[in-house]
Amino acid sequence: MKTIMLMFDSLNRHMLPPYGCDWIQAPNFQRLAERTVTFAKCFAGSLPCMPARRELHTGRHNFLHRSWGPLEPFDDSMPELLKKNGVYTHLVTDHYHYWEENSSTYHTKYSSWESVRGQEGDAWKGEVKNPDIPETLNNREPERCRQDWINRKYMNTEEKHPITRTIGLGLEFMKTNHQEDNWFLQMECFSPHEPFFSPQKYKDLYPHDYDGPHFDWPGYKEVDESEETVNHIRFEYAAVVSMCDHYLGKVLDKMDELQLWDDTMLIVNTDHGFLLGEHGWWAKNIMPHYNEIAHIPLFIWDPRSGKKGITNDCLVQTIDIAPTILDYFQVDIPETMLGKPLKETITNDQPLRKAALFGIHGGHINCTDGEYVYMRAPVPDSGNKLYNYTLVPLFGFNFTPLELFKDIELVKPFNFTKNCSVMKLKGYSFIEKGTLKTMLFDLKNDPSQQHPIQDPEIENRMKDHIISIMKSHDAPTELYERVGLKLI
Repeated sequence: MKTIMLMFDSLNRHMLPPYGCDWIQAPNFQRLAERTVTFAKCFAGSLPCMPARRELHTGRHNFLHRSWGPLEPFDDSMPELLKKNGVYTHLVTDHYHYWEENSSTYHTKYSSWESVRGQEGDAWKGEVKNPDIPETLNNREPERCRQDWINRKYMNTEEKHPITRTIGLGLEFMKTNHQEDNWFLQMECFSPHEPFFSPQKYKDLYPHDYDGPHFDWPGYKEVDESEETVNHIRFEYAAVVSMCDHYLGKVLDKMDELQLWDDTMLIVNTDHGFLLGEHGWWAKNIMPHYNEIAHIPLFIWDPRSGKKGITNDCLVQTIDIAPTILDYFQVDIPETMLGKPLKETITNDQPLRKAALFGIHGGHINCTDGEYVYMRAPVPDSGNKLYNYTLVPLFGFNFTPLELFKDIELVKPFNFTKNCSVMKLKGYSFIEKGTLKTMLFDLKNDPSQQHPIQDPEIENRMKDHIISIMKSHDAPTELYERVGLKLI
């Protein structure tokens, strides 16, 4: 038995042909849908990048207890459990956050791993002299922008692009090991994450008029650019999606060539989506997590069922992937994993849950039952009720702010920390105080979430779902108070 998980970062569901998009050129995603089960109601859990990856390892939500950070010593890691049970696990990725200080404990859980350098502001090639940067609307951090333009010089052909090299290494692993049994391959591509950097041939698929400054890296902010500029960057994103589609095709070709479909599970997924001007926002962190961010694509081929070319309407989440893979390899699923294996959902459309929770540490606590989305905002003056609970106090992208360590205390264990007391540290949020409002959306009548509704009965039902799921995750007691809910 074998499993391949092919992951793309920031892959927008609503911009893929199997989910109804009619203008992006991605024939291999359509081909994928014909060979797999396409999930219509898959939602993210914890955002952004590394919180989502902790969920992929642990099968439980990250954002209720902690911000961006590493795996904890008490975490049950799916790749590590496989490794301990005789399944070889291999990671190939150009997602450079894995190698940074504050998320550096993930790759060691695999039997082996390979990294590809150069994406975004990865501190890769060293040049003292400042690079030549064209006039650009890019407004990210100056140092990351500087490093990005240094890196691009070393990725000036498609053969040198990180996604080409990442997929190439994955194909090499498949070819080398296709006759062996019991292995898990995780191919993880940073694309189509911003900056939306792709070879010209993919840009040529989307001809359009634009005569403004270079722009392929939007800030995490409200949109204040012109409609022409917004349309331009959507085409830049589309070009990267078409590039991802091309390399997805190579993986499908290799599965055909090596006759892997009979005994190899294939999962194609993402961590979250990305706002490209919808709702007046760029990106994914500081704004409400509308469906463009939280409602994500998921495709699974499970050779045990043989189901393919169909759409599944059951409500599933990122936290279900780890238990699904463990179940496939007949490895016991730890009680700490609250996600559910998808075998019976794929085979018999068996529902897993009545509702799903998603969000970012310090932001809305969001809940969906597949028909409605409820965004529960922090109540006013609740900022001092946010804490990180951890044994590895590393948070954020680069270094942990020293002020988080002031007034640190040791508190009693949670039900998933294996009797270990944990550190309680001051938390922080990507989101400015008071910018979020509680909102309820009817997805059937308002799928683009333009018109919040008022319905006390539905709101009370969604609040009950939130409380129930938070209790199952042993959420900190002050978190209920922070969003104005009562722990029953």
